[in-house]
Amino acid sequence: MKKIIFNRCSLFIILAALLCACQPKKSSFQYNVDKFYDLEILRYNVPEFDSLSLQQKTLVYYLSEAALWGRDILFDQNGRYNLRIRRTCEALYEKMINGELQVTDDEFEAFERYLKRVWFSNGIHHHYSEDKFLPEFDRDWFVAVCDKAGIAYDEALLPVMFDPEVMPKRTTQQDGVDLVLGSAGNYYGEGVTQAEAEKWYADHKDNSPEPLWIGLNSQLVKNDKGEIEERVYKVGGLYSEALEKIVFYLRKAYDFAENDKQRLAIAKMIEFNETGDLKTFNEYCIAWVRDLNSRVDFVNGFTETYSDPLGITGAWESMVNFKDLEATKRTQLISDNAQWFEDNSTTDPRFKKEEVKGVTAKVITAAILAGDCYPATPIGINLPNANWIRKEYGSKSVTIDNLMHAYNEAAKGNGFNEEFMIDDAIREIYDKYGAICGDLHTDLHECVGHGSGKLMPGVSKDALKEHASTIEEARADLFGLYYLGDPKLVELGLLPDNEAFKAGYYQQMMNGLMTQLVRIEPGKDIEEAHMRNRQLIANWVLAHVTPTSPELAIIEREGKHYLKIYDYQGLRRLYGELLAEIQRITSEGDYPAAKAMVEKYAVKVNEDLHREILARYEKLNLAPYKGFVNPVYTPVYDADGNISDVKIDFTEGYSEQHMRYSRDYSNLPDIN
Repeated sequence: MKKIIFNRCSLFIILAALLCACQPKKSSFQYNVDKFYDLEILRYNVPEFDSLSLQQKTLVYYLSEAALWGRDILFDQNGRYNLRIRRTCEALYEKMINGELQVTDDEFEAFERYLKRVWFSNGIHHHYSEDKFLPEFDRDWFVAVCDKAGIAYDEALLPVMFDPEVMPKRTTQQDGVDLVLGSAGNYYGEGVTQAEAEKWYADHKDNSPEPLWIGLNSQLVKNDKGEIEERVYKVGGLYSEALEKIVFYLRKAYDFAENDKQRLAIAKMIEFNETGDLKTFNEYCIAWVRDLNSRVDFVNGFTETYSDPLGITGAWESMVNFKDLEATKRTQLISDNAQWFEDNSTTDPRFKKEEVKGVTAKVITAAILAGDCYPATPIGINLPNANWIRKEYGSKSVTIDNLMHAYNEAAKGNGFNEEFMIDDAIREIYDKYGAICGDLHTDLHECVGHGSGKLMPGVSKDALKEHASTIEEARADLFGLYYLGDPKLVELGLLPDNEAFKAGYYQQMMNGLMTQLVRIEPGKDIEEAHMRNRQLIANWVLAHVTPTSPELAIIEREGKHYLKIYDYQGLRRLYGELLAEIQRITSEGDYPAAKAMVEKYAVKVNEDLHREILARYEKLNLAPYKGFVNPVYTPVYDADGNISDVKIDFTEGYSEQHMRYSRDYSNLPDIN
């Protein structure tokens, strides 16, 4: 869903770590860190950090400290019991690893795996499916070891941890279910219903030409009289303790800003955290998007709205980064041609922007990931997402190059392409052009996809309700896919020849129709917006192929199913047709059409094909989800107490990092 700051890139993110060229030789940098359940932990390099100036290094350090202090906020937003569960488990874990609490090896490993999953998901619900995961140890064992270790625990935690019927889903989108009451996330107080929340938002809606995003930074609760009221995230309000630390380090960063525009953006973010004033947040977004010359940049605050079942309130997240100067030449070329892309899309002229303003794009190197960007993270960002700000002031789009590189390096030689791609010819095309197409589709998705099109007068940004996220990601993906096959990209030098785009088309269709199913449990529907987007596109295309001369098909060979594409230009035509309809739905706010399309193409899974894909994937011994550990930044001080250098270290392990974060960056109460 396109919200005020940041959209996760759907594109080739999901299996980027699995689908890269199968070269056996790897870099000397150690990318692989840990692996458990369906998760693999990687580390990312931060090339050129040492080439930054001392001012820039110091800025990165202070912005990173501000980022890390928001970790507890996200845990609490994801579930009101998460901090208590994490802290109780960490206290037990520390006694286990220090030898103060004796358990068997099997018991320790089961307990450690559960805690690792809690860290990865920032709570007790899977980071992607959002289903609650249960411990491998039982309730009685947990109670016994807590008693043995002398660690007090809240009795209320036990059903939350061990009963599969209690808070089973972090964010539900199930039809016929009260979306607020049916979700375990902590965006609404206990007892608040969907109807009550929607009425409150409707009553407080801002219809001015420069609207405030009501609810972006607050929790709706019931007071003693049963009335709905708002608890604002701010210093002195909800999450004050963590926000005070964030403000402290943003003030430190302010002194090392690269220019006046960056200083203004930081100052506005400080003011927003202190006051919770949404007008100030709009001013921050405008100041941030106008800062085009700083090499170091950051996102810090309440951003993505996917975890709120009503798509209103932002989850806390942060990313600190700096510009990759050479690679940015690619994205700048796209942004320079943004008006051409807008003018030449397949969408109805009524829905096109007459003038595309201020689209800037860059390739960045991530320096720190935090909150909803950690450990799992996007590889592309497009922000701000307030339509009026984008229209009047433009937007920034970024591709995160060092994370893509880490995925690629970790995936080499994993056997995925050999198992799921139909033949050597398509594998050869993918090995040659897959990485290029992946980067380029990310660029197109973020730089021009999310920034394209316009709403018709009177159409609300909330018109598509619970389906808005899926439709918006499909819109941006289709924009990128349509242009990936355009000769214009070869003319601009962005692709080497007119065959390269086939790698991107094959991967997208294979992923949407088949391979992303490795992330779905047998018998489950698809609920996550990005996965729905990919299946929507692929299933719609498959349903609209030409009967007498099909553009593509799923065929069977020796008991296994594969994607076969016969006509790539015909596939591009179908992408263009669907893009036009998705843009119409968005521009007109056609909720019934959005609902019908999502329900028909995006939700249900072919159970027979699903079983086959899972069986084939299991033999590869791969983890379908990837996440990261961060580097460690250590300031060096001179005799006067000033920072004289910032050192970077890549040796910290996954468990060590999370235990350190919980020790050094955790000051929220258990109950907020």
